[in-house]
Amino acid sequence: MNPPVYTPSGPLLLSGRIVAIDIFRALTVLVMITVNTWGGVAGLPAWMQHMPANADAMSFVDAVFPAFLFIVGMSIPFALQQRQRLGDSTVQLQLQVLQRALGLVLIGVFMVNAEGGFHTASMPLPIAAWTLLSYLAAFLVWGSLRGGPALARPWRWAGLGLFALLAWLYRGGADGSEGLTPQWWGILGLIGWAYLIGCAVYMLARGRLAGVLLGLVFSAAYATLHWLGAVQASPGLALLFSQNGHFAHAVLVLSGCATALLFYGTGRHTDRARLWLWALAFAVVLALAAALLRPEFKVSKILATPSWALYSAAACVLIFAALAQWVDGWGRSLWPALLEPVAANPLLAYLIPFVVSAAMGLAGWAWPELLGRSPGGVIFGAVYALLVAGVVKCLAARGLRLRI
Repeated sequence: MNPPVYTPSGPLLLSGRIVAIDIFRALTVLVMITVNTWGGVAGLPAWMQHMPANADAMSFVDAVFPAFLFIVGMSIPFALQQRQRLGDSTVQLQLQVLQRALGLVLIGVFMVNAEGGFHTASMPLPIAAWTLLSYLAAFLVWGSLRGGPALARPWRWAGLGLFALLAWLYRGGADGSEGLTPQWWGILGLIGWAYLIGCAVYMLARGRLAGVLLGLVFSAAYATLHWLGAVQASPGLALLFSQNGHFAHAVLVLSGCATALLFYGTGRHTDRARLWLWALAFAVVLALAAALLRPEFKVSKILATPSWALYSAAACVLIFAALAQWVDGWGRSLWPALLEPVAANPLLAYLIPFVVSAAMGLAGWAWPELLGRSPGGVIFGAVYALLVAGVVKCLAARGLRLRI
C-alpha cells in the first residue's frame, strides 16, 4: 500500500518561477548584503542603522530581515505544491521540510558561534580557519558543482563529519570550557525555525488561505502574550510562551504565504484591480493591528515584538503588490542578468561576504580605513552587493549551487 500523498484543499498555484517573487528575493538579498556591510561603517545616520532594542522605532534596515522572512513564506506554497505534484507522500514532505529547517538552523548556529562567544586562546585553530571549514562543510552537504543534484553521498557524509569535528574542536565561554551554544540562533537559524512553523501551519491548513490567516493570528497572539506581566510573573506561563521571537518571525512568513495564495491561486491573478484592493486591505489590517498593539508593546526588531512584525508585514505586502504590478500587470522586468542568478541562489549570495570576511581574517587583511566611515563606506556597501551579484552569476554559470 502506497503512503498517502499530501494534497492541499486550498487553491493550486501557478507552476513555474514567478518573476515578481524572484525580483523581490534578489533585491532583498542584495539590500541585506549592503546593510550588513554598513554595520561596520562609522558616522551613519540613525535611519541607516538598526534601532536600539528599546527605541520604540524602526529604520528601513530593521525591515530587511522581515522582507526575507516574507519571501520565505511566499515560497512555501509553491515549493510544497511542487513536491506534491512530484508525488511525495505526506511523510516525505514533512521530512523534507524538517531537513531544510534543521539545515538552516545548523548553519545559523555555526555562524553565530563564529561571530562571538569563542575563546581564542583555547581554540585549536584560528577562528577564521574554523569558520571557513564550516562553510566547506555546508557546501559538501548541500552544494553541487555542475548545477545538478547535490554532491555524491560520500561527500555529504564527509560534510556532516566535518561539522561534527568542528563542533568538537570549538571552545567557548569565558574560560574555553564551553562548546557550541545556540546563542540567538543566527539569521539563518531564525529563518529555519520560522520556516518550520510556516510550513506546519500551511500543511495543517491544507493550503487554504483562511487556515493560513488563522495561523497568522495565532502566531501574533502568542508573540503578544509573552510580553504580558501576568505571563512573565508565572514561571509555567513564561516557559510556555518563551518562543515569542520565533512566532513573531512566523507572522512574517505566514503573511508572505497568505500573499502568495492571494496573488497566485488559480484564477485569482487575472483581475489586477481586485488583487490590489485585497492587498491594500490586507496591509491595512496588518498595520492597524500593529498600531493597536504599539502603545503597550514597543516596535523593536531586536526584541522581535509583534508590532514590529506586523508593521513590517504590511510594508512587505505593499512592496510586493507594486512589484507584481510592474511584472505581472505591465509585463516588465528588472535587471534580469544580475538579479536572476541571485534569486536562484540566495543562500550562496548571502554567504559569500562571510566567506570573504573569514578569508581576509585568516590572511590578516583588512579593508582600507576609508571604507570604515561615511561616505566611502556607504558607497562601498552598495558596490559590494553588486560585486557579490556578479560573482554569483559567474559561479552559477559554471554550475556551482548551494541549496538546502
